[in-house]
Amino acid sequence: MKVYPSGLSLAETAALLPDQPPYRARQVYEWFSKGIASFDAMTNLPQSLRERLSGLYGGQVRSSSIEKELIDEDGSLKLQIRLRDGAAVECVLLEDIEGRKTACLSSQVGCPMGCAFCKTGTLGFLRNLGPDEIIEQFHFLRDRRGFISNVVFMGMGEPLLNLENVRKAIVVLSSPEGIGMSLRKITISTSGIIPGILDIAQSGPKIRLAISLTSAEPNLRTRLMPVNKTWPLDELKSALLQFQQATRDRITLEVVLIGNMNASETDAEALAAWITPLKAQVNLIAWNPIQGMPFEQPSPRQMRIFSEILERKGIVTVQRMSRGRGVMGACGQLGDTLQTTNPPSA
Repeated sequence: MKVYPSGLSLAETAALLPDQPPYRARQVYEWFSKGIASFDAMTNLPQSLRERLSGLYGGQVRSSSIEKELIDEDGSLKLQIRLRDGAAVECVLLEDIEGRKTACLSSQVGCPMGCAFCKTGTLGFLRNLGPDEIIEQFHFLRDRRGFISNVVFMGMGEPLLNLENVRKAIVVLSSPEGIGMSLRKITISTSGIIPGILDIAQSGPKIRLAISLTSAEPNLRTRLMPVNKTWPLDELKSALLQFQQATRDRITLEVVLIGNMNASETDAEALAAWITPLKAQVNLIAWNPIQGMPFEQPSPRQMRIFSEILERKGIVTVQRMSRGRGVMGACGQLGDTLQTTNPPSA
């Protein structure tokens, strides 16, 4: 599909205008990076050039539109985005107690991973998002909440199965001529796609890496996360060690704790043993309720004891506060309003 302005790099923008001087391409790119809503807003460009650009895209700067906007009591914002082909995704803006705003962006329509505790996994997989469709989520959130300090690819989909387009989106996010976000403020969260992890280790970008681990017990992880059949825990750990050798970066391990399933002291001990000798921080996330799923939240006591066991082993551990639950925008809840919109692929 044609890439709309939000997803173009500076070089690609210049390629649209081969007869224009370099400074003009930079001007156009700066406007695209601001997430303008119309070509008429590009006020420092000649009218003829604005009309030319408008003609290339049928007068539409963006390929997608907002269909639904939901605001939680905690201030979290969830947007349902309708894409050009009628499919839909969701993205979320989270703000912490210190006022830092994080955009949680989707990379696919649906998700092929089928994690048992995640609503998105029940939708099936339709297609990858283009870089423009990814960046437009960022612009929609920024339009409503202003400056965004962090981006996490933790929305709908598995980012490392759409690595080419995610990479292009990161180029746009981090371009000093445009949005200018530091790569250290961008995180890719993966269920453990080993080829993608090794690709990033070798070729970049130098973003932060998070792994959805959930359990260090092989059979239980396979039950909860089918990815473990293809890329099991021992191979995943080997890939993460290679990643750290190449990048020298600490990895975040995301552990969704489910009551009476993976939240016992034995589970914590097994996780601590698996982590060694990785340089990692563990984010403990209480499972967020999803209607129709046969799971339960861990108790505060289970969360505390699990955390204390890891900390005694010298592992940096953070208990993440779930935000956005009221609008089904917390971890694992995205796609709740899309079940009849994006039917699973055959």
